Amino acid sequence: MQPERRKMVERQLRARGIEDERVLAAMAAVPRELFVPEALRKRAYEDAALPIGAQQTISQPYMVARICSELRLRGGERVLDVGTGSGYQAAVLAEMGAEVHSIERVPELAEHALAALAAAGYGGRVQVHVGDGTQGLPEEAPFAAIAVAAAAPGVPEALYDQLAEGGRLVLPIGPRHRQLLQAVVRSPEGPAAARAGVPCRFVPLVGAGGFQKG
Repeated sequence: MQPERRKMVERQLRARGIEDERVLAAMAAVPRELFVPEALRKRAYEDAALPIGAQQTISQPYMVARICSELRLRGGERVLDVGTGSGYQAAVLAEMGAEVHSIERVPELAEHALAALAAAGYGGRVQVHVGDGTQGLPEEAPFAAIAVAAAAPGVPEALYDQLAEGGRLVLPIGPRHRQLLQAVVRSPEGPAAARAGVPCRFVPLVGAGGFQKG
């Protein structure tokens, strides 16, 4: 393992309360530097989000780990990754043994993510789709878990509807400039928040079930 990657796992993740060993092992295995623009690769393991173009970012490592931890995966689940971006979170989910479908609204980012996933060895383990992430992928549903790497004003109805019973939807909820990372469980009684949210700040989820562009 790269020294920088080892430090990231120990100092940014484990030391800050990430306890899921499967998440820690996956993030120790995935080469994050392949998912950032070449000019920024020296900063790949910083404790920060980094720009990837199209006004989007690769999320801070801690937030990727927190989202993946809140999904409570055990391996073999079908997972929807909303907001492919660089492809890094999809790679981490695949490394954890999930069957990953990822959706990205910006075609150029989807293309770059496919190339990065292939370079990192995940080309055949993640299916990348282009479309409105707020509408999910009904043709591939139901999903045991859905991870959203962009902020929504509320729980997108289409995504909740595509969860299997007992499935978990993890996403930042709130206004554009501040949110809480929430884990929502599908139950017969309707959406149930699994735990208190973690303060965060993500780019907005744009689409019919999210924010309007602009």
